[in-house]
Amino acid sequence: MLASSQTPGRGASMRTLTTLSVDRALAAADNGSPHPLAVELAITRVCRQHADPLDRELACLEVMFPAILGPIEPGDLLAGRISYPLVGLSIEPMNLGYYCCFEEVRRLADAARLDAASRAEVDAMIDFWRGRTTAERVRAAFPPEVAAALPSDRWTDEAGIAFPLYRIAGTVLDYGKLLRLGLPGLRDELAQREIALPAALAFFRGMARALSLVEGAAVMYAAQATALAIRAEDPRQRCDLLRLAAALEALPLRAPQSLLEAAQLAWLYALLTGTWNYGRMDVWLGSFLQRDLASGRLDEAAALRLLQSFWRLMTAYDNQYNNRVFLGGVGRPDEPAADAFALLAMEATRTVLTNQPQLSLRFHERQNPALMAKALDALAEGRTFPILYNDDVNVPAVMQAFGVDRAEAEQYTPFGCGEYTLAHRGIESPNAVINLAYALQVTLHESAGHASFESLWDAWRRQLERHIAATAVQQRIEYDVVSQDAPLLLVSLLYDDCVARGKPLLGGGARYLGGTLETYGNTNVADAFTAIDELVFRSRRYSLPQIVAACDADFAGYDSLRRALLAAPKYGNDHDQADNMARRVHDCVCRVTQEQATRAGLDSYLVVIINNWANAILGGHTGALPDGRKAGEPLSNGNNPTQGMDRNGATAFLNSLAKLDPTIHAGAVQNMKLSRSLFTHHRPIVEALLRTWFDQGGTQAMITVVDRAELEAAMREPEKWGHLMVRVGGFSARFIDLPREAQLDVLRRTLY
Repeated sequence: MLASSQTPGRGASMRTLTTLSVDRALAAADNGSPHPLAVELAITRVCRQHADPLDRELACLEVMFPAILGPIEPGDLLAGRISYPLVGLSIEPMNLGYYCCFEEVRRLADAARLDAASRAEVDAMIDFWRGRTTAERVRAAFPPEVAAALPSDRWTDEAGIAFPLYRIAGTVLDYGKLLRLGLPGLRDELAQREIALPAALAFFRGMARALSLVEGAAVMYAAQATALAIRAEDPRQRCDLLRLAAALEALPLRAPQSLLEAAQLAWLYALLTGTWNYGRMDVWLGSFLQRDLASGRLDEAAALRLLQSFWRLMTAYDNQYNNRVFLGGVGRPDEPAADAFALLAMEATRTVLTNQPQLSLRFHERQNPALMAKALDALAEGRTFPILYNDDVNVPAVMQAFGVDRAEAEQYTPFGCGEYTLAHRGIESPNAVINLAYALQVTLHESAGHASFESLWDAWRRQLERHIAATAVQQRIEYDVVSQDAPLLLVSLLYDDCVARGKPLLGGGARYLGGTLETYGNTNVADAFTAIDELVFRSRRYSLPQIVAACDADFAGYDSLRRALLAAPKYGNDHDQADNMARRVHDCVCRVTQEQATRAGLDSYLVVIINNWANAILGGHTGALPDGRKAGEPLSNGNNPTQGMDRNGATAFLNSLAKLDPTIHAGAVQNMKLSRSLFTHHRPIVEALLRTWFDQGGTQAMITVVDRAELEAAMREPEKWGHLMVRVGGFSARFIDLPREAQLDVLRRTLY
């Protein structure tokens, strides 16, 4: 089952979480716990007892919380750490819906050397969950044509065109509503809806009962903070803990009144829902910061300490592929307050040397220029954050891609590795991957005798249509099965329009129910088609069977043919022939995907062209390609040129990127690797380059400021380079923590 949950940009984090869970259970056994899997067994017990989805979810959550919440640690200015059990309910962190980490459960049971009776309990638990986990139920619900097109879940281990993923990713809650009403205000709203919509009484009361878990977590942490304060020897630490205890005690009683209370409530709520993205934090925390500074409750140094602690807690949550915090952009009601928070948040990112949160800055032409200046200062230091998003392009693009009005589009929020969602309005989870390059490889082998380029193109398109149609149906099935399994009460409570409609998130509550499809190998396919068109159908230097044979041989004995393939025009050089082909591939994949929405019963179904080193994993299962790439090498990174193939300078590189239509997808990654010397000594050139890119339609920029010598030195002596951060794709990481193939992928990218 682990393999089925290893999703691009999320699999590694799930492995980390399951390792933490095993460590937790073993530690419990060492400390005299009656059973190292006590929480998992209790969850299983209540799931056996409750058939009703609402009752089962509540019973499960009441076992999980506060049991899986970790203690306040030295230096924490906010409370809230978590270690998920190996069996439970999760929207994304551990798997989809009800999950059981079968392999880890068995490993833990073996390591704990359980007696016969205890081992029998564990075996019975495993037997109960076989076929009952939500992901297994989704797979079992595939109609024959979907199962045939998506025969495997093991995208990390097997070759294939498309694979399903199992999760509800990218939930972004209405934190503004949470902080405005507080826990008591949310209860009042539910009580009013009970009267107005009695048919949904059980749903409303279920959400109210779920709120008790948040209140209980606050009370537990308040007692813990007080106890730690009593034992603290350092006066400053004692003061911090007493202030934290007071904030936690207030949360069940009233809406937050300070930055500390607001941040604490938002963080606790996020932990209990399993969400990993925080939306427009400057909007929902800016006014609290402004009031605290004006009243003297906080000075800027104290506010910065609080945010630094918040950032460290996000890092401890350990999902480098998510943990998105957004600043700036159009549609903010109080820009001065939001700007003050945004500047402080960027300073926290500049001074906390971690790869989380994924701080991102939306900007527009009329925005306070101090925000962009601060952003470039942080990037110049090699922080890789903030990621830059151009609202002047993105808002109109989102309007067209999602089919919404401007007010809705202004609340677009990229999550994860760069996918767009409509914050607390829509679910646009990416629940499948497609390897476009492998689809081309299969197409070439099914018939290498195409008489024309258009015949080959049509054959490839048919492969896409079959597999993309299957992924869209699969997406809808996932939503339907999760809706049958659990109402997702705490998430529903902070999503438009679940409370108004009296319906759960995936059962008619969310305003928009869409989906996204992760595509990989886009540029490789475009360059391969360009080479085939040039060498086979235009110049007729080679036949298509010759090119297929060369790829099958990984070009061994075909040196001259490979040189010709590599010499063919490549996307990323402002070359019309290559860029037109890239645009044709882009348009084809995006539009085929869009067409599936209505057929699958979704409000939208859109491509996301992201990266998270899945390009390296999928490339490992893909043979040599007609763009000259050898077998097993990484596929291209997101929307970028193939590594090292952009040879005409930064302007040509950006000109090519700008030719791809942003109005027909839900996010695309543009990674830029700029030299430290350029950024440090020629800042006006960098600013002019970025300004030109954004003026001509650039949607976003993910920037790594680094020198090649630093990367090479870090590979030789990793112990000396723990501070070196790089943008991998849709996420950042310490360079030394990357697998070697990912390090080489970063190294091969063109440095400007």
